[in-house]
Amino acid sequence: MPFAATFLTLFPESMGPILQSSILGRGQKAGLLSVDTIDLRDFSTNKHRTVDDSPAGGGPGMILRVDVIDGALAALRARHPQVHVVAVDARGAPFAQRDARRLSQKPHVAFLCGRYEGIDARAFALVDEVLSLGDFVLTGGELPALAMFDAAARLVPGVLGNDASAVDESFSAVLLEERQYTRPIVFKGRAVPPVLLSGNHKEIARARRKDALVLTAKLRPDLFTARDKRKADDKLLADARVPALEPSAASGDDDEGSA
Repeated sequence: MPFAATFLTLFPESMGPILQSSILGRGQKAGLLSVDTIDLRDFSTNKHRTVDDSPAGGGPGMILRVDVIDGALAALRARHPQVHVVAVDARGAPFAQRDARRLSQKPHVAFLCGRYEGIDARAFALVDEVLSLGDFVLTGGELPALAMFDAAARLVPGVLGNDASAVDESFSAVLLEERQYTRPIVFKGRAVPPVLLSGNHKEIARARRKDALVLTAKLRPDLFTARDKRKADDKLLADARVPALEPSAASGDDDEGSA
């Protein structure tokens, strides 16, 4: 069974270019992902296909109607009784990698995408959970919903092609990912760290782990504090023989085009 996602939105046409491209597109062609959209306007209760109204009590903007949302969700659940519905809204819990992993293990997830000034508060009782992408305001819920789906879809076995890519990366182990390098070996006087070219896989692994710890402590001390404490990590951080993955200074004979 593919990992299925449905987007409930006023602008289904806006989702296509992202959903059909790159890894998400290949995942669908391979039968690993299944994606569809529901146009909320199809559930308007009048001939003008109106889906919103002015705020009760006055104020700027327009609010998505609860009866429209209820109709759309009822139709969705009639076809997919086990669907897990996520409302994308600023009041939700901050979305994190653990949520991506949790959602990826559900057979079908639907994202309710708000617009305008938001949705009628009574609609939140109709969904399974509310998630937020962060403390900022966007014009609609489509972009956050796509980001959440992308984060979950890439964890579905086979979608990335190399499943190891989803294991050793930022936030999977509550650490930022170590710094990565490729050719050219030397660029504008800065060289790939020698340990990565050594062929010593044990030392490379130790250097990568140390770099992840060093970067997390520097850039995300909250994650560093929350990580699983390991005595081996403390020893690794204190071991001056194990380098963090800082670019090294190139010797005078090195060439920027070195392979």
